[in-house]
Amino acid sequence: MSVSLDGYVAPVDGSTDWIAAGGSRDGLGWAVETVGNAGAHLIGAGTYAGWAGYWPGASGPFAQAMNEIPKVVFSNSLASADWGETTIAAGDLAEAVTRLKRERSGGYLLAHGGARFARSLVETGLIDEYRLMIHPVVLGAGERLFLAPLTIEPVSTTAFSGGGVAHVFTAHP
Repeated sequence: MSVSLDGYVAPVDGSTDWIAAGGSRDGLGWAVETVGNAGAHLIGAGTYAGWAGYWPGASGPFAQAMNEIPKVVFSNSLASADWGETTIAAGDLAEAVTRLKRERSGGYLLAHGGARFARSLVETGLIDEYRLMIHPVVLGAGERLFLAPLTIEPVSTTAFSGGGVAHVFTAHP
């Protein structure tokens, strides 16, 4: 998840251009590796709506992983998912994530989505690891990922040449 220096994951206006702050070849490599090593992509319905029209025809460093790795979109209203290897998970989020973790055959489950979807996942208590890319930008206001205390333990920190920093934490219930 991309996070600003002041702890926001989305600005008030919903724009995403701030994520480019601190961009660098080494930071991009870390992000591509993170996405590419996933066993499945868990995607919120809002993000899926935009990405399903974009990724199938896209090129670039993320395109292969985004198109070839199985995807699970979480929605109680979506009737079909046409983007290759996508299934729909409806109903209780915690039950669906628990089932996916049990059925996983390789790689980790990597969540993508907006702040609301990400916060919903945090609230389940089922996230084992947080991979946070801190961008050298201050948004001043917006959406936060964490709204309540959470016990985490640092696993690794990687500083990138453009000023971004990746933090990996494990979560403890």
